[in-house]
Amino acid sequence: MIIEEPHHIIAIGASAGGMEEINAFFDHTQLDGVSYVIVQHLSGDFKSRMVELLSKHSKLEVKEAEDGMPVKSNQVYLIPNDKFMTIRNRNLILVNKNKFRGPHLTINTFFNSLAADTGSKAIGVILSGLGADGTEGIQAIKNAGGMVIARNPDTTEFASMPSNAIATGSVDFVLEPELMPSTIEDYVKQEADKQADKIKDNQNVDAILALINDQLPLDFSDYKQSTILRRIKRRAAIHNFTKVKEYLAYLKTDQKEVETLANDFLINVTAFFRDPEAFEIIGNTVLPAIIRNLKPEDEIRFWVAGCATGEEAYSLAMLVHEQLGGKTDELVIKIFATDIDSAALTRAGKGIYNSSSLKNLSPERQTKFFLKEGDKYKVIPEIRKMVIFAKHDLVKNPPYCNMQLISCRNLLIYMTPALQKKIFSMLLFGLKLNGYLFLGSSENPLQILDSVEVVNKKWKIFNNQVTKRKSGFDAFSIPDFFEKKQNLFLFHKKTHFVAPIILQRK
Repeated sequence: MIIEEPHHIIAIGASAGGMEEINAFFDHTQLDGVSYVIVQHLSGDFKSRMVELLSKHSKLEVKEAEDGMPVKSNQVYLIPNDKFMTIRNRNLILVNKNKFRGPHLTINTFFNSLAADTGSKAIGVILSGLGADGTEGIQAIKNAGGMVIARNPDTTEFASMPSNAIATGSVDFVLEPELMPSTIEDYVKQEADKQADKIKDNQNVDAILALINDQLPLDFSDYKQSTILRRIKRRAAIHNFTKVKEYLAYLKTDQKEVETLANDFLINVTAFFRDPEAFEIIGNTVLPAIIRNLKPEDEIRFWVAGCATGEEAYSLAMLVHEQLGGKTDELVIKIFATDIDSAALTRAGKGIYNSSSLKNLSPERQTKFFLKEGDKYKVIPEIRKMVIFAKHDLVKNPPYCNMQLISCRNLLIYMTPALQKKIFSMLLFGLKLNGYLFLGSSENPLQILDSVEVVNKKWKIFNNQVTKRKSGFDAFSIPDFFEKKQNLFLFHKKTHFVAPIILQRK
């Protein structure tokens, strides 16, 4: 049974006189569910008999390429003598050579397009020939995740092409033509096995995420699969499991390990004044503008989403304290700091850190904002009372609203594009007009650039320019209580959104 869609496409670059080595290659090629495209250096005036000659050596069907011809498995396609050939959406595209001046680098032309079209499904083969055609193309294939083979230049009279290819460092195997087909067959089989394992892994990952959602509940289904799988495999290895399926079976018997794995998914990497240059801009530009525009009845309202153990929220509190000259009792200051991780919130609420956590703080700030307790440092009450910690799930819960500043840094990079779009919309909904959004330096806010003004491109600081925004939050739920005995509901009069808060510890 012929499979229409090939597992891989093997592109063979050769000179016009390479018929003997091409025959040797195809004498050893099996029916293996792949396709072959031969790109030779041919004179535009020379009509090739390649289809007739190669058909005597190949078990596969050999045909000359035609414009728009789809590439199917177990077929060999030959470039016409007077054409440039590329591939797009698995279809061969032909262009007359006489439209182009200069050297006709037919091999590079096709290899580059193959890399772009098929990525890791591309295999490039360089046989003998003069010049360096194919050198650029095999690098493109390698960069796209494909595999590259070159013939041994020591055993051919025309060694320039394979020698130049090998010199790039992109060649995986250097072989005689008759040994290449078995190597390709082994490689394709391994890749197929990897793909099958990946499918099985994905199924087991989905089952693990469903288990976590059922038992805790925490929903990681819209987090990037690669990140989730990497952390699952790390936990599995700790328990000496080599397969995700085995680890899934173990998780079903151990509630504590389910909680440990879920905590491993949570991103708790933070620091005081992380990226000091960014915080200088917040302190010198953003906060003065916010304070300058306050009306007598206004509060200072910030939201740090994904606050982890609290360092960033406290950093903002320190900046506010400095901007107000220490006169923090003259204004109502509420810095809402939220996270999905209860354990991290408990640590954040205590405001106690070791000396290594304070490395980004100047000696003056350490002395001014912390009390030394043994070998630990505790945030002073004046800073602590500004920050309100609460459990909040960005994926499920509605936003905190009427904020002059929202910080959500280095969290969205772990989420899928669809979820990023949802979170961006929610964060902007939570901002007042001319409120500021502070993102991580690695995050890409393309989806919101039409709604904001860029304050600082490098450090991803933006100013909200939209007064009203249409957003539906039907899919959101009210957050769960965090430390139930100390919770209150905070009611936003203008938005009618309700979110839980924790009373400030004094």
